[in-house]
Amino acid sequence: MKRHINKVAVIGSGIMGSGIACHFANIGVEVLLLDIVPRELNDKEKAKGLSLNDKVVRNRLVNEALTKALRSKPSPIYHKNFAKRISTGNLEDDIAKVKNVDWIIEVVVERLDIKKQVFENLEKHRTPGTLITSNTSGIPIKFMSEGRSDDFQKHFCGTHFFNPARYLKLFEIIPGPKTDQSVLDFLNGYGEQYLGKTSVVAKDTPAFIGNRIGTFGIFSLFHAMKELGMTIEEVDKLTGPLIGRPKSATFRTVDVVGLDTLVHVGNGLYENCKDDERRDVFKMPEFINTMMENKWLGSKTGQGFYKKSVNAEGKKEILSLDLDTLEYRSKKSAKFATLELTKSIDNVADRFSVLSDGKDKAGEFFRKSFGALFSYASLRIPEITDELFKIDDATCAGFGWEHGPFQIWDAVGLDKGIEFVEAEGLKVADWVMDMKAAGIESFYTVKDGASYYYDIPSKKMEKIPGQDSFIILDNIRKSNEVFKNAGVVVEDLGDGILNVEFQSKMNTIGADVITGLNKAIDIAEKDFQGLVVGNQAANFSVGANIGMIFMMAVEQEYDELNMAIKMFQDTVMRLRYSSIPTVAAPHGMSLGGGCEITMHADKVVAAAESYIGLVEFGVGVIPGGGGSKEMAMRASDSFRPGDVELNILQEYFLTIGMAKVSTSAYEAFDLGILQKGKDVIVVNKDRQIATAKAYAKLMAEQGYTQPPARRDVKVLGKQALGMFLVGTDSMEASNYISEHDKKIANKLAYVMAGGDLSEPSYVSEQYLLDIEREAFLSLCGERKTLERIEHMLKTGKPLRN
Repeated sequence: MKRHINKVAVIGSGIMGSGIACHFANIGVEVLLLDIVPRELNDKEKAKGLSLNDKVVRNRLVNEALTKALRSKPSPIYHKNFAKRISTGNLEDDIAKVKNVDWIIEVVVERLDIKKQVFENLEKHRTPGTLITSNTSGIPIKFMSEGRSDDFQKHFCGTHFFNPARYLKLFEIIPGPKTDQSVLDFLNGYGEQYLGKTSVVAKDTPAFIGNRIGTFGIFSLFHAMKELGMTIEEVDKLTGPLIGRPKSATFRTVDVVGLDTLVHVGNGLYENCKDDERRDVFKMPEFINTMMENKWLGSKTGQGFYKKSVNAEGKKEILSLDLDTLEYRSKKSAKFATLELTKSIDNVADRFSVLSDGKDKAGEFFRKSFGALFSYASLRIPEITDELFKIDDATCAGFGWEHGPFQIWDAVGLDKGIEFVEAEGLKVADWVMDMKAAGIESFYTVKDGASYYYDIPSKKMEKIPGQDSFIILDNIRKSNEVFKNAGVVVEDLGDGILNVEFQSKMNTIGADVITGLNKAIDIAEKDFQGLVVGNQAANFSVGANIGMIFMMAVEQEYDELNMAIKMFQDTVMRLRYSSIPTVAAPHGMSLGGGCEITMHADKVVAAAESYIGLVEFGVGVIPGGGGSKEMAMRASDSFRPGDVELNILQEYFLTIGMAKVSTSAYEAFDLGILQKGKDVIVVNKDRQIATAKAYAKLMAEQGYTQPPARRDVKVLGKQALGMFLVGTDSMEASNYISEHDKKIANKLAYVMAGGDLSEPSYVSEQYLLDIEREAFLSLCGERKTLERIEHMLKTGKPLRN
């Protein structure tokens, strides 16, 4: 049976239910969101004379929940218009509508009796063959389907999304006793291809895979830090980006998620994992019990491990909780000698061995925490899964880790990892020692561009399933390398398509990257059919190397700076006018120069989670790598007979002038950065490079022709320039912008108007590039611009001077 998901029903509109509903709307699915009917009127309803029979009252809970979700930040939805795909109702008046959906997802309160009652009601209206799943995070799947029909049980399982559903990639699928294999196979593929998730089929054990391992990791840290006498700042310093984990690290993450949520999962594991050899780890430390009593639950109650405060001078500050005194105090800096040794190591995996060799408290912390994690993860096989890679997939996708337990273990070395475990008085699973005895020294290996894992039953390396839809650059980088310098690696993707991958810090664009881009185009034009510009780092590119620009400007090396900017302009123009098709694959932050590279490719294959924008105003300049020219040209291309052309140009001007950044790739269409009918979006970032390659190959096979240089860009001259100058004058007079903001805006106005031409005219791209570069250079000579650049370099935040 071939399934299509055109409409889903989500039962329960709380934070999780609304988030799941929004994510299905994100991918184009029609959603029916249902919740219970209120038991009594609120004050507003009483004042209006409404009754419990009025529809607005009966749907109040679901509508309020969805409205709250749509207003939350970060947004659960890719584009505000996508919310129209969600219709709401209640479980009394609208439950019969579930007969028309393809998938019913239950997301009600975590109580078995209530869930069973909901399923009983749903079965009265569900069409046989319809998928029905629960988003439970802990209740055994086998209990929920008891007493239901055979058809219900065949099509029932757990589908556990992580919160927030849009951003966290883990999608756990937990079969019930009678779940049909075809249902599991379908959900596994659908989660990966359509929902953009990392699908993991788990066993029906407490907390499944992600929460079992991740929650152990958190509780283990609670105990380790008390033993070592560490502060929460020190733990957060050691468990954040340093080791490839979110900026919120451990304690800030708990504050965001809610301490009550963590305690609920921890208590559930303690109660339900009576045979777990580390069960006592899930006992609540005394400081957690006190925090729960005091309702110090985190962001939702205004204080948790951290608390926002205003000091005696009226300045805002964030206080930290002292776990010994349980009083809030000013944050303390966290410094460790070991961390200094990792400053020059950009690859996170290469840091693990250095960190765990540390001679200070940080080194001791890592040895202790890694030892506990390695032991626990190894001993959970085959209890929670039969395959070790699923543990890594689940912890990475569910908790935002860059590396899972077995990947970290590989990074420090098998023998050293065993030493860490034994030093804690713990043991590793027998299968690990069997693996070692067989002479296999790592859990993973790469062969012929594919990833393999140690398969415990067969005692040999097996290919990780599901890779055929992906191109994993880490796996092909060495074997397929065509060119390399300090800024880029150029790889052969096969089928005549090259990829140029940035390798600089944060993928900033400096001389090496520009040289590498040009070299990639040279090679592709000579021996290949197409070129992809893409990488699989956290961000596509945060823009130009402003440190280099700052040094040149401070030294007043304007000729060199002019040459550098022209070289970047010429490079992006080569992307557009080369003899081979070029495809950009932006994801994450794609800012400034990263955005300019994106806008000049023949086609863009953007990840849905792309935050794209021309942000140069924040450092006191205008886009100088073709961005200002490109926005003027795109405005010109959108002019139609009868349009008020000034209004259209103003929209493109404001995109730059307000440093607008899309909160998803879909919003980038609104900003004119992506182009409808030409650029495409993929929800699963793991598929992005493969999809970009496919488009480059298709364009080449369809007979790609090198486009002619543009000389037909309509600019409005003094007519537009005058409008912009009047606007900036009034904004300065109203104190909306500073004098320097006005100067930058006027420079941008000059470029986008095409200069002070006496009447609307047609000009070339090169003309616009020249005046763009001239404006950029003149702003680099301004003291206030240099102050802005310096402030950004020091603080990472824009300065308004």
